[in-house]
Amino acid sequence: MDVILLERVEKLGGIGDVVSVKPGFARNFLLPRKKALRANEANRKVFEANRAQIEADNANRRADAEKASKNVDGKSVTLIRQASNTGQLYGSVSVRDIVEALEADGVKVQKNQVVLDKPIKAIGVNTVKVALHPEVAVTITVNVARSPEEAELQAQGVDVMAEMFEKDAAGFTEAFDPNAEPGDIAAATAAPEGDTASA
Repeated sequence: MDVILLERVEKLGGIGDVVSVKPGFARNFLLPRKKALRANEANRKVFEANRAQIEADNANRRADAEKASKNVDGKSVTLIRQASNTGQLYGSVSVRDIVEALEADGVKVQKNQVVLDKPIKAIGVNTVKVALHPEVAVTITVNVARSPEEAELQAQGVDVMAEMFEKDAAGFTEAFDPNAEPGDIAAATAAPEGDTASA
């Protein structure tokens, strides 16, 4: 299906471009959100007649987005979540969580402006794109941790999970009997008894 774009659409084209897209994408996304018109003669004439107005409106929206981007760009939000010992979250961090954290920090963004390629399912520092306008995108940092102290360490660039595993490896020691055969349970159980007899 051919459509005329009314605004820049990533990976498709800019204002006024006639592009061919799958019918479902046009019917379910581009047309209802007023991002495109069906490419027929009547719509081409309407578009050409209103082209200057459409481009002026787009320029105004872009200018507003660029102003707003100064408050958002480089922002860092911290989310405290419960997680397993391996750092996997119980649940995941969604777009709504990020929007609420930004609002608590005094920054207003819409849910549809936060571009989360995949849900955040582990603790760590993530970079998330915020598209304030089709031509204006900024990045924010989302710090997901189990405690404020852990978030502080992660913000300083410390890999909390790697450090935790190093501590575990250093703290774990096992009694070792050099004479024991692999799978020799008798030797393993006899050694402690011998120690108690000599005591």
